Amino acid sequence: MAMVLLLSSFSAQAERLPEFLGKIQPSEIFPTATRYGKLEGKPMVARVYKGDEQLGLVYITSDVVSTRGYSSKPIDTMVALANDGTVAGAKLVAHNEPIVLIGIPQSRVDKFIQNYVGLNFLKDPPKPGVAPADIISGATVTLMVINDSMQRSVKAVAYQYGLGTAQATAAADNAVAASAPAAEPQAQTRPRRAVNMEKQDIQSWDVLLEQKAVAKLHLTVDDVNKLFAQNGKEGSAEHEEKGPGDDTFIDMYVALVSQPSIGKSLLGDAGWENLQRRLKPGQQAVLVAGEGRYSWKGSGYVRGGIFDRIEMIQGETTFRFTDAQHERVLALAAEGAPAFKEVSWFTIPEDVKFDAAEPWRIQLMIQRVLSVNDKAFVTADLDYELPQGYYVDDPKAEPVSIAAPVAMPSENVQTAAQTAGIADAASDSSASNQLWKQVWQAKQGQIIVVGIALAVLLLVFLFQDWITRHEKAYDRFRLCFLTFTLFYIGFYAQAQLSVVNTLTLFSAILTDFHWEFFLMDPLVFILWLFTAATMLLWNRGTFCGWLCPFGALQELSNRIAKKLGVKQITVPHLLHTRLSAIKYVIFFGLLAVSLYDLGLAEHFAEIEPFKTAIILKFVREWWFVLFAVALLGAGLFIERFFCRYLCPLGAAVAIPGRLRIFDWLRRYKMCGNPCQICTHECPVQAIAPEGDIHPNECIQCLHCQVMYHHTARCPQVVATNKKKQKQAAAKAEADAQAAPQEQVVHFVKSAKRIAVEK
Repeated sequence: MAMVLLLSSFSAQAERLPEFLGKIQPSEIFPTATRYGKLEGKPMVARVYKGDEQLGLVYITSDVVSTRGYSSKPIDTMVALANDGTVAGAKLVAHNEPIVLIGIPQSRVDKFIQNYVGLNFLKDPPKPGVAPADIISGATVTLMVINDSMQRSVKAVAYQYGLGTAQATAAADNAVAASAPAAEPQAQTRPRRAVNMEKQDIQSWDVLLEQKAVAKLHLTVDDVNKLFAQNGKEGSAEHEEKGPGDDTFIDMYVALVSQPSIGKSLLGDAGWENLQRRLKPGQQAVLVAGEGRYSWKGSGYVRGGIFDRIEMIQGETTFRFTDAQHERVLALAAEGAPAFKEVSWFTIPEDVKFDAAEPWRIQLMIQRVLSVNDKAFVTADLDYELPQGYYVDDPKAEPVSIAAPVAMPSENVQTAAQTAGIADAASDSSASNQLWKQVWQAKQGQIIVVGIALAVLLLVFLFQDWITRHEKAYDRFRLCFLTFTLFYIGFYAQAQLSVVNTLTLFSAILTDFHWEFFLMDPLVFILWLFTAATMLLWNRGTFCGWLCPFGALQELSNRIAKKLGVKQITVPHLLHTRLSAIKYVIFFGLLAVSLYDLGLAEHFAEIEPFKTAIILKFVREWWFVLFAVALLGAGLFIERFFCRYLCPLGAAVAIPGRLRIFDWLRRYKMCGNPCQICTHECPVQAIAPEGDIHPNECIQCLHCQVMYHHTARCPQVVATNKKKQKQAAAKAEADAQAAPQEQVVHFVKSAKRIAVEK
């Protein structure tokens, strides 16, 4: 039976059910239950009883399917199935998802899971990939993994243990049998395969495609619209993709580049050698390339480190790639290979049970924005199998069934895609990406808020000479703006710019530039545009001093430290000048590495603590958290320590500072000689003892301009005011002395005028 073949593919991993069975009381997961039975079976379950009456059974989803979450680790959900196959209870018992640990209350995830209670997937199968409740914005991957694990595991366990009515079980058998091709009554076997490492000949792009050593998925606009119409959530079809129906939505290609012939053909000698340096013995790597409106890569990996739009699936093993396994490819080396917008290869995680010589598939998640807080998702599969000659038979290994694994209806998305009319067409037409327009429309509220904030900031800079005359009001405004930057731009909107954006821009300019990739994140794009435009007027200061969430976090925490009496360290000017050069060395080092290998440069860019502190809110591996906390700790004693000496992004945006058109910061001749007040009080020591302001280091906090107008602390202003006061006093005294004489003259003139009139 097909289901038996499916269940035979369960990976040999330690079951998780025994760990949680003692922690969860029977009544917590199964209403009215009083006890568990003994552990049994594969996958492992425990039957549930009310006295001697069997109510059903419980299991852990990760014991049945190995789908991994955003953390690249399994999400453990305990599920209770009644005797008729109905979900009687479900409870999230363990996970490593950062968005759930701190970003989104677990109560919302628990509420999402409770929507499965009462459903019977045998009697009422759901549409593939469609959850019984709306996906929570911000936890897309996590909840899609939970949904996938629930649907697949419920059907597998219910079938394996005979839950449900005889009619439902028979119907499930008939449905699977009807979808399978005619075959012999007994399942046949063949020797298990192994990757042929001896085949190393160089092939052209066309030959690799013809042999199917490179597999292709082609989706048109019509294909995607049909997918959403038939398999998307309610209302998703109304937000259809615009443009001609035969326009290419995406062309996606995959290949096993750890096989020498394929790898050398696609990557070239240098690329192959680089891959070999990354691979450990026996480890495999997969190349993914794409072109068209839709990006298989997306931008989520920049923030969260995971490529959430593609998922590798082999039997019951599923996983997503992370940035630690990612390597970007600038161009393919195979003769006749087209120039793709996105090309990368990924190493298969070592802790994943994956056999590259056996068939596998890569699943593409296609998202559609419905509203600010609502998205719809469908998936399409690209099957991959090494062609003959690229593998060898391994007769010593355990044989595999020719028919296994057969996908259940809930996971057979390729069938759904074919039903929607998706064919392997050969059209290579291209069109501009329309998804970014939907994203901009969905984030209109955030765009308006940030736009207003940028407009206010622009007015502050334009009228700084008047605004900085009001010391207390200006200081309160700056404090409020930094708080807005940290909590709204940073923690909420997660629009933290990174040096990775700069490196990506350089790489795109040198290869194949596409605006669509940069437009996918509206707030990041707007902040970059604003920073670039104002760079010629106010150097790096508009971003570093006002719009960087991590910079705001440093300054706000330093303010608190000062209030608590933490003694500040003043770095000697000569040492400060030497240390400030470090960030430029770091930036140029990252830039040089990115020209050779952007993926490697992205790894080294972790010297920025932005992802740890702002995007993941310190929910990460301990060494990343320790590094970020250490930098913030140094900032308590030396204000903006990271900004001054280590920030490669600050260095990148500071370099064009010498091209500024105007010099807005006003200075007196006596600044620096003899007055040193601004030099000592500049929060980032951007003012030299001689009085010159270093534009590359200035963050435009405008503190020196407050001092420029200060009537009590600036010696020049005090001296000028005293001089004016003396001049006014002398004039008043002279006016007082001249008053009697002027009165006599006025009296005589008046008398003469009266006499003439008479």
